Amino acid sequence: MIGAGVLTVSQFAAMAREVVESAMPLAWVSGEISNFTRAASGHCYFSLKDEQAQLRCVMFRQRAQLLDWLPANGQKVELRATPTLYEPRGDFQLNVDFVRKAGLGALFEAYERLKSRLQNEGLFDESRKRELPRLPRAVGIVTSPQAAALRDVLTTLRRRWPAARVVLYPAPVQGDGSARQIAEAIDAASARGEVDVLIVCRGGGSLEDLWAFNEEAVARAVFRSAMPVVSGVGHETDVTIIDFVADRRAPTPTAAAVAAVPDRVDIAHRLGHLGQALDRSAVRGLERRMQRTDAAAARLRHPGERLAMNAALLLHLGERFQRAHASENVQRNWRLSTAERRLMAARPSTVSRAASVAMLGAGLDRAMRQSVVSRTAVLDRLSGALRHLDPDAVLERGYAIVRDSAGRIVSDAATVSAGDGIDIKLSAGTLAATVTSSSD
Repeated sequence: MIGAGVLTVSQFAAMAREVVESAMPLAWVSGEISNFTRAASGHCYFSLKDEQAQLRCVMFRQRAQLLDWLPANGQKVELRATPTLYEPRGDFQLNVDFVRKAGLGALFEAYERLKSRLQNEGLFDESRKRELPRLPRAVGIVTSPQAAALRDVLTTLRRRWPAARVVLYPAPVQGDGSARQIAEAIDAASARGEVDVLIVCRGGGSLEDLWAFNEEAVARAVFRSAMPVVSGVGHETDVTIIDFVADRRAPTPTAAAVAAVPDRVDIAHRLGHLGQALDRSAVRGLERRMQRTDAAAARLRHPGERLAMNAALLLHLGERFQRAHASENVQRNWRLSTAERRLMAARPSTVSRAASVAMLGAGLDRAMRQSVVSRTAVLDRLSGALRHLDPDAVLERGYAIVRDSAGRIVSDAATVSAGDGIDIKLSAGTLAATVTSSSD
């Protein structure tokens, strides 16, 4: 039973590992490889040392198999690793994520700086990249005459498109001054204008071996090339600056040759198919024209036969016209007689109409006389009633109309006073009088 506050070795080792991993982040470490071993599992174990210290290192198979070179004892390297503690043995070690040869860090930084600058200038723009010619008459190659890649490219070109003329623009592809000479070879090919497409290639190698193709001079020579450029540098995993500038990037020199020229076998097959299609089209066109000729020949007749047919047709049409004309006359005569009968039936009788008019006139005369008599009687009655209402007729019976000085009719004695002047209208004449007195 372990007492309170006392840790076991495994507990303490686990705590130490957690402290180390949390306190020390992923870092780059440089040194020399020693005691390098590669287990059957694929994991790599080695020590990284300098003049004063050394560290145990492990690189697991998943990371180690991504390297395109094999680390060895005595090599100066730079590795990216996470510090940790291997608990079963209590060893402090580095869990390695990536390894590169010493000095490549500066090359990578220069690579990234140049890549970023050229990209900002537009050298990598897809819009400026050109299509490769479909049937090139001449292919240019910029590489070393001693390079194995040249033999692969020539073999591929000869197999795929032997009709193309090949022009070699020799240049060293590695070492001091190689970048300048590669750029000069590209410029020479552009100035001479004797090829339709240019292949810039070399075989695989380390970053230092391929560095000439990461130089700015080569990138700008590719950019100003008068003909399309295919880059085929290194292996599929190798990416150089000119891969971004070239009009087409191929993973290998052989792939660059494949991209630059068509396959004559495919072209032959396509031509064969096109020839067969052309033959079928020509045969079908000829058959259609033959059929049209037969149809036209069937419609073609002798002029005499055509005249006889037209004469018979004309005679037939004349007979039809005569029959139609006679039928039309018959129909018109029938319509005319029918209209005449209907008109005669609709014509009125003058004798019966005259008797009706005489009877209507006599009745009208009687009605008018009766109307005059009845209206005269009505008029007489109205005249009598009007005479009874006539004021002059009333005055004839001894009555009078009295008016005051203002011309108002006096109907009440109280409306006048003694001394007022009045006018008295009689049936015959008018009297002027003065009121001496008045009473109700």
